[in-house]
Amino acid sequence: MSSADQFIQNKLQERQAAGNYRQLRPEAGLIDFCSNDYLGFAHSAILKANINAEIGAQAHVLNGAAGSRLLAGNTYYAEALEAEVASIHGYPAGLIYNSGYDANLGLLSALPQRGDTIITDELAHASIIDGARLSYANRYKFKHNDLNSLTELLKLAKGTVYVAIESIYSMDGDAAPLAEICAIVQKYNANLIVDEAHATGVFGLGLVHQLNLQKQVFAQVVTFGKALGCHGAAILGNGLLRNYLINFSRSFIYTTAAPMHNLAAIKMAYQLQERSGAEQLLLQQNIRYFKDIFQNPSFELIASDSAIQCILLKSNAKAKALAGLLQTNGYDVRPILSPTVAAGSERLRICIHSYNTGQEIAGMLNLINNFTT
Repeated sequence: MSSADQFIQNKLQERQAAGNYRQLRPEAGLIDFCSNDYLGFAHSAILKANINAEIGAQAHVLNGAAGSRLLAGNTYYAEALEAEVASIHGYPAGLIYNSGYDANLGLLSALPQRGDTIITDELAHASIIDGARLSYANRYKFKHNDLNSLTELLKLAKGTVYVAIESIYSMDGDAAPLAEICAIVQKYNANLIVDEAHATGVFGLGLVHQLNLQKQVFAQVVTFGKALGCHGAAILGNGLLRNYLINFSRSFIYTTAAPMHNLAAIKMAYQLQERSGAEQLLLQQNIRYFKDIFQNPSFELIASDSAIQCILLKSNAKAKALAGLLQTNGYDVRPILSPTVAAGSERLRICIHSYNTGQEIAGMLNLINNFTT
């Protein structure tokens, strides 16, 4: 065995021994309490038909983009779509990326420079963390949603300062105190970056739009692979930011552009989102119902009004045991284990959808409420 193979085997054995070995699983036909398809767009027959009609209405549609946006992969359609998405969210300009991970990586690795400062919430998504690591800026983390902690770090910050947060946190489901953070960031002449991945579609067009904070948010990241049911992301801001990213964002410059099918899906998803009031209402009703009937006193339900509801089990073994029980009974619920979350905060991450029935929610919670360790 080579030294590289030996290293790989040792690391995998360590992970198996710790109980947090990751494996891919194909779909199993279980009731969905796992996916980020909050409004059901990913399996919407209406959206699928609209996408096919939109593609059919275009001339000379290629199977793939055939190059990066700076080479053969740019189209009038892509540029018009970027402008449309930006306008919908209340921004002057936007730039589409192939995923939310690419967007955060490309923004935070390109924008802050040596001598600048990036301040992130300690629970920020891995893509925000990785983007910040790739920059040469000074990096700090403030305590989760703690305004005093953020303020103290802003007092220490040097150079041009960027604060990066999520509006809805992907592993807790709770919301950032967005208006208060905007006020503090403006006071210290910093630049706020907000990732709206899990708010877009669930709370209208996202919390920035809902609170009318576009002029106070320097850059907004919206992703299309959650409630909008397709794939990709966009960074929204002013025209200067867009031009800068086209010139300096490596995850935009050095990748093949999204194909026409993906662009058409984004356009049609936004049109469907405009008419999704019934789905959003059903989603909010299901979230309230879930919270009302959860009653296992042994476990803590993290405070959240979003589609992400998390039950703290505080150990990998307990989280895996409860998830296994639910899966055996037909409910697709996944455990979130350390090191994805901090040791001692292992949990079930339950995603509520507009299409979950009251019977499905009650059946799942009957098992959870009666689970003992």
